[in-house]
Amino acid sequence: MFSRNKAKDIEKPAAPVVAPAPSAPLVKRTAARTVPSIISTDLVVHGNLTATGDIQIDGTVEGDIRSQSLTIGEKASITGEVVAEDIVIRGRVVGTIRGRRVQLSSTCHVEGDILHEALAVETGAFFEGNCRHSDDPIGQASASRAPAAPRPSAGPVAAPRPAAVAPAPRPAEPAQAASPVIVGDGGVVVKRPAAQ
Repeated sequence: MFSRNKAKDIEKPAAPVVAPAPSAPLVKRTAARTVPSIISTDLVVHGNLTATGDIQIDGTVEGDIRSQSLTIGEKASITGEVVAEDIVIRGRVVGTIRGRRVQLSSTCHVEGDILHEALAVETGAFFEGNCRHSDDPIGQASASRAPAAPRPSAGPVAAPRPAAVAPAPRPAEPAQAASPVIVGDGGVVVKRPAAQ
């Protein structure tokens, strides 16, 4: 019962073990997966962040971020450009986003343009801006880095006056006193009634 039958062992020769040939060459990552760099909720960064690995942001960043993988937490707030291979957004981002794979979670609030290879948007995500597919979103220059056309100043701008043109004489009208607007020599003057 517990004895071995030597005849059975002799009949079955052991098959040689051959390692299977790989069908495709193995691709190694340049950097081993490590623990992500974490910006905690009580940390405020004024400046740019650059990392070759992963970043997890739960605090506030006012500047551009560039990394391999980026996770933006629910309480996080970012103002600036975000560039990464993989981007998961759960918090607030105001600025341009460029990534191969971009995921907008249901808790996110994004104001800006997204340049992506693959985009996933969960129900409830807030996104205001433009999104555009690209085969190489990371390599393309950002629209925010392109020189912008000069914008007019926000202050009042005086209209150019015609050269040496005398205003035409107007006949005096009795209804002019009731009119709230008086036009004289190319300018507009608002007349407000006096307090009674």
